[in-house]
Amino acid sequence: MPSKGIICFSYIAVPGISIEFSVPEVSVTKHEERTYTRDHLEVETKNLGAFKFTGRFSFTVRRDGRDLANQWVDVNALTGSLENGTMKDMEQTPSIFAEDVVIVYGFYDAGPGAAGLPKQHECYVTVTQNYSDWMRDVAPPGSEKADKPFNRMVLPSPHDIGMNSMQNAQAMLQRAGSETIKSTIGTLPHAFSILNKVADSAVKGIAPDIIRGLSITQKDSLESILKLGARYFEFRPAKCLRRLQEFSPLEDTWYFQHGGIPGMLYLQFLHDVVQFLSDHADEIVVVQNRWDGVPEDCPRPSDDDLRGILEEALKDRDIQVGNLEDMLHKSIKELREERKRLIVTRDVNQVSNYDDAANATLNGDTIVTALDHMGENSPKGHPIVLLQCQATATNIRDVIVYSVLSSDASTSPILATKPICDAKILPLLKGNLGGKLAESEGVVVVLNDFFDGATSDCAIELCKNRLG
Repeated sequence: MPSKGIICFSYIAVPGISIEFSVPEVSVTKHEERTYTRDHLEVETKNLGAFKFTGRFSFTVRRDGRDLANQWVDVNALTGSLENGTMKDMEQTPSIFAEDVVIVYGFYDAGPGAAGLPKQHECYVTVTQNYSDWMRDVAPPGSEKADKPFNRMVLPSPHDIGMNSMQNAQAMLQRAGSETIKSTIGTLPHAFSILNKVADSAVKGIAPDIIRGLSITQKDSLESILKLGARYFEFRPAKCLRRLQEFSPLEDTWYFQHGGIPGMLYLQFLHDVVQFLSDHADEIVVVQNRWDGVPEDCPRPSDDDLRGILEEALKDRDIQVGNLEDMLHKSIKELREERKRLIVTRDVNQVSNYDDAANATLNGDTIVTALDHMGENSPKGHPIVLLQCQATATNIRDVIVYSVLSSDASTSPILATKPICDAKILPLLKGNLGGKLAESEGVVVVLNDFFDGATSDCAIELCKNRLG
């Protein structure tokens, strides 16, 4: 009989927590700590009653029997489509802060499995501690670990932090004509594969879906992501494309740029990071400014521009700015004592497991292979070692065309691959492979799309081991 499947992924790093996934007549409850689990449920018409085709999928997070969170969505078992629910749109799924834990979750709205994409819906849930002060807990002031070099740290990181909202991208589209929109979106890889399939009159209507599918890599606020434990950020500050700025209502200033798509304001980013550091006196954040992939027509800030923005963000704050030399040669204790808790670098010589071909995957297997190879040949001589967990399905042409042309707010191919890859990659990084990679020289960074507690917990456990 007709049915629609849901793959349920979970990760728990807090004692006393359970996650129950349920559909009509069937449920599964997860208790395992620090284990990435995967289960399969089906919304089946035979369990819905006569002439009924819609059944509710839900998850409930409990602590010692008390409900902390409950989210749900109604699934049509005949068509597979979503009807009502609290997880129907990605924008509806911000992290939940309850007591001293953080619940991060997401829901992928699957189609019939076209272009190799999943044909079952996906739901992932992670429950971890609030990691607002994890550096204080891992290397307490006055401890031997605080005397260790900062370059022994392993830092959790959200990939492309500036793309956590559609706000500036949608404002950009308001007054632009079809040709301007096409040339702007055309700065994204494979975007023309989609644009060539729609009439000019439809470009403006579909543009937000293209941007959402190709560019949005985070769904939480920067404040939440910092509380989840993120301590390393790559930022690409530049002004908007000149041909776009002619029509844009946005201020002509420095934004995170993904291709030619503007995301978060650089000044707002720095302001929020500085506010967090002011509130959490033992934490240290590294910001790496880079401009790879930024179109030439996007003006880049001068050193004076960058200095001015930084000074404005630090105004009246008791925080000093550290540099690459500080990051590489000073201890955690020294950085704290000198108040250099915001380290800003630019275009640092870093090494990464990322490869266009290996990361263009729907199942993560080629990323695992690349990480294994990296573990066998531990990188030397690089100040920063990036371990990238995220797939780049946006580099697969057919995936992009299908995802965007059939899109709603939860059909992002980035979201589709997120839990699949995490379930394979994070356990490896928590095991022997992670230990080998942590032997690399320099600061180690664990990056991921749709930043979550499991990614952070993995990096923090590696950090504890690396500090001895």
